[in-house]
Amino acid sequence: MINYFKTLKQKGFTLIELLIVIALLGALAAGLLAATDPLEQIKKGGDTSIRTQAETLYHAHINFYAQRNTFPTAYGTAPNYIASAATGGLVNSAISELALAGELKTDFTTLAGTAKLAQILVTMTGASANPIVCYQPQSKAFRNDQYTKYDSAGGTQPTSTCPNGTATVCYQCFR
Repeated sequence: MINYFKTLKQKGFTLIELLIVIALLGALAAGLLAATDPLEQIKKGGDTSIRTQAETLYHAHINFYAQRNTFPTAYGTAPNYIASAATGGLVNSAISELALAGELKTDFTTLAGTAKLAQILVTMTGASANPIVCYQPQSKAFRNDQYTKYDSAGGTQPTSTCPNGTATVCYQCFR
C-alpha cells in the first residue's frame, strides 16, 4: 500500500512546475494579443463595412445615370456637398429614388445603418457631373492604403500628406 501512494506522488506535477507553465502560457497569450491589436481589428472591420456601403452607393448612382442620363433629382443642378445621414432629407430622398429605381435595396439605409451612412460624404457638382463618394478611414491599415489620397470633396491630397497612418485629413473616394 505504501508503494502505491509513493507511485502516485511521483507521477504528478509540483505546484512550482504548474505555476511556471501557467506563467509561460500567459506571456504567450499577452504577446499574441499585442500582436493582433484587437481595437485595430475592430476599426478595420468598421472601415471595410463603410467602404462597402460607399462603393454600393457610388455604383447605384452610376447605374442610375446609365439608365436615365441624369442623377437623382434630389440633388438638383446646384453643387451639393452632403454628409449622408447628417443632412438627412436630401440624401434620404436620393437613396429613396435610387431604391425605387432598383439600384439599391429598399432597406439600404436600415442595412447600412445611419451611423455608417453619416461617415459617407457624397459630392455632386450638378445634375450631369459624376458623384464623388468618400469616407474617412479610422484604422491604420486603411489610412496607409494607397487609395487614401483624397480630401473630403474628392480632390487629390499631396503625396506627403496621404497615405499616412496618422493623417486625419485623408479620405478614400470612389469617383
